[in-house]
This record gives sequence, C-alpha cells and structure tokens, in this order.
Amino acid sequence: MKKYITDEKTGINYTLVGEVYLPNLISSETNYEIGHWGQRHRDYIKQHHKVLYNSLLTSCKLNSYLHEVDVRATEMYDNLVQQLKEQQGITEQLKAEDMMAWVQAMNNIANQAREIVYNDVICSKGGV
Repeated sequence: MKKYITDEKTGINYTLVGEVYLPNLISSETNYEIGHWGQRHRDYIKQHHKVLYNSLLTSCKLNSYLHEVDVRATEMYDNLVQQLKEQQGITEQLKAEDMMAWVQAMNNIANQAREIVYNDVICSKGGV
C-alpha cells in the first residue's frame, strides 16, 4: 500500500497510518493572539450576526479576521487619543502642574476614543 494518496475528487491528501488512511488536516489559519478589541468584536458578531460568525468559524478564517479587527481598532484608538489630546491641549506640562486635571482629561479622552471605536469598528458587521 502507498504511504500517501490524494483523493482525485476532493483534492485531500491522505497518509497511511497502520492499515488506515487518515486525512492530512492542516489549519490554513495562523493562530494569532486576539486582543481586547478582537474579543469584543467576536462577542458582538457571535450574538448579533450568527451567520457571519459561523461562516468565519467553519472556513477557518475567524482568528485572522479577529486579528485584523483588533489591529485596526487598536490603531484607530491610539490615533484618536493622540488627536484628541492635541485638540484639547493636553500636554506634559499640564501633567507636571496639575496631575488630577490631567488624569481627568485623559480619562475623558480615552472614553471618547473608546466610544468611537466601539461604534465604528466593534459594533459593525464588517468590522474590517
């Protein structure tokens, strides 16, 4: 018996193990670490867009899709925080002079940026 065979109809490769041919199943997806934003988007599509979630899951594209969403959302959040800091004049000088005012302003900016990212990326069907 041959050690390796390929099914002509499906294109799946098999390896002989003992007396049985087993399919060579290799995940086509890279196992990315999914951050905060990707996890939030996963929860959102799992609850509100089940067809999209199941389609991505069964096609082995969920992890890479969530990774892309996570990267995009992180970049958007960081850019928004920087832009809002500049618009509102939040500087290191304020931090040195009045720490509590700086913390309040930064918390406000973080909340604004978080809301924008949630609405534009996390809670959208397309995500990416």
